[in-house]
Amino acid sequence: MRLVWRLFLESVSFALQSLMANRLRTLLSLLGVTIGILAIVAVFTMVDALEKNVRTSISSLGDDLVFVQKWPMSFGADYPWWKYFNRPEATSQECDELKERLQLAEAASFKVEFSRTLSHSSNSVERTKVIAASHDYDQVRNFEIERGRYFTNAESSNGRAVVVIGSLLAEQLFGPIEPIGKEIKIDGWKASVIGVFKKEGENIFDFSTDEVALIPLTYARNFIDLKRGQNGPMIIVKAHEEVSTDALVDEMTGALRAIRRLPPAADDSFALNRTSILSKGFDSVFSVMNMAGFYIGLFSVLVGGFGIANIMFVSVRERTNQVGIQKALGAKNSFILFQFLSEAVILCIIGGIIGLFMVFLLTIGANIATEYEFTLSLVNILRGLGISTVIGLLSGILPAAMASQMDPVAAIRS
Repeated sequence: MRLVWRLFLESVSFALQSLMANRLRTLLSLLGVTIGILAIVAVFTMVDALEKNVRTSISSLGDDLVFVQKWPMSFGADYPWWKYFNRPEATSQECDELKERLQLAEAASFKVEFSRTLSHSSNSVERTKVIAASHDYDQVRNFEIERGRYFTNAESSNGRAVVVIGSLLAEQLFGPIEPIGKEIKIDGWKASVIGVFKKEGENIFDFSTDEVALIPLTYARNFIDLKRGQNGPMIIVKAHEEVSTDALVDEMTGALRAIRRLPPAADDSFALNRTSILSKGFDSVFSVMNMAGFYIGLFSVLVGGFGIANIMFVSVRERTNQVGIQKALGAKNSFILFQFLSEAVILCIIGGIIGLFMVFLLTIGANIATEYEFTLSLVNILRGLGISTVIGLLSGILPAAMASQMDPVAAIRS
């Protein structure tokens, strides 16, 4: 074992001496592998960051929610779209009936979304997302109110002109002025600001409350049609803490069929969507993205590998006399093989390390430029080094084998 270790160290030493003696050639050889590792690890890192952001965005909704909607989140290829189109929209009355019928639900809320111009004094924000929801919306949607408060039951029931706004929206409308107690206009309709959401940051699915205005559903009846499909009416139902969403979906299916008086043979006229459907839908997307990134990066690495193989053949040809002298002095074929193979592997690993360092710098720049979190994970570091090692072995095995099989006398004469 000691002999093998000594053989390995001597081979690595000879390889490093050769690389230092030919610095320009070494630098040019590193370029291909560096670009390849940069490409493949950068793609993996980007996909990991995107996947993490998507998962975080979906999980922010909660995994114990069921959404009653007209359209399903995922479409089956064997189901005609017009059957979905002819379905009725969810209504606030159905939400009230579900509250009475469901035993496994902790809370239920009806909501719609629409865009309006919000203004205060001379400041205005166009196309602001306004959410109109029934009173229990704070129980089915996870958010924090940084200043002020949420609606009271009386304000929700009586349709009081009150609004809770996002932190960025408050800055755009009021600047440094305290917004609590001030009035804003929603397309000319006055509303008093009673609360400001805590800043949540960017969200890939636009679930963030930072630029949202939340108003009571009964107040919204003054200026929108709650049954209009363009407003995305939906019922959000939250399961009790120890109740699975599967059990809640089963109970909701029976309750909704009874509410809509559907015959036993009739198809469901509603979709019961869950956040898990979104997660499963993105599993295949990220799988394809990872696979595409792997092949794109692998192509770049292979190009670099061919370059290193070419350089190794040149190195063997230049050092033929040296190999002959080493073999004449008693160097075994395995030593020569290790020597050239180590040179190729070390060359690729150095290129891989430089590529990983460049990815690390890119992640720092991306974290500064955006609100998304990019991280060079240990898994991707090991991937980069592993691919570099494999490419080094593949590109160096033939030149190393050729050098190890040389005849010492012929090699010295050359």
